[in-house]
Amino acid sequence: MTAAPPPADPTTPASAFGVSDAELAALQARLADRAEADGLLDIAYRTIDSPIGPLLLAATEHGVLRVAFAGEGFDTVLQRLADRVSARILATPARTDPVARQLDEYFTGRRRSFDVRLDRRLSAGFRAAVQGLLPGVEYGRTVSYAELAARAGNPKAVRAVGTACATNPLPIVVPCHRVLRADGSLGGYLGGPDTKRYLLDLERTATAEEPR
Repeated sequence: MTAAPPPADPTTPASAFGVSDAELAALQARLADRAEADGLLDIAYRTIDSPIGPLLLAATEHGVLRVAFAGEGFDTVLQRLADRVSARILATPARTDPVARQLDEYFTGRRRSFDVRLDRRLSAGFRAAVQGLLPGVEYGRTVSYAELAARAGNPKAVRAVGTACATNPLPIVVPCHRVLRADGSLGGYLGGPDTKRYLLDLERTATAEEPR
């Protein structure tokens, strides 16, 4: 099998290739279409703008595989996906369009849960079990790490629950930001405390504006 080229850097200017932006976009689209048609595209990715900064979205044919914050380093995230899942990665938006659209709806307060397919292969064991419980924490509500440990059937595993939240490969879509310390303080978050606070405020505001 021929090794796939490294992921394309979307920040590289088209002029570096002697073509216009439109021509480069068309070439990339044709390459992605051909790779998908030939079964050679394992991971499709794109970046989107959001109120909390750029997000990287990656998806396989099974569903959304990764949502990453800019602070994680997109090149680092892509390299890890290449190492753990497949090096056959291309920047092409089509496969991630559904989650991109739902994230836009979420950030504008028009969506409270996500119904896209998820590829959960980046999690296993107790971490996967904990992350599987996170969508059950309602929009606008929070639980403590201890409460989530109890829900997972192991009340003493508070630290392990914290690790499961901190390593959630699908933040926002799988809402680990709704888990706080027992004293109500934020606790850790992969996207940083300001991002966690923003998401919680967004949901509290939208919930408070509901008609009574």
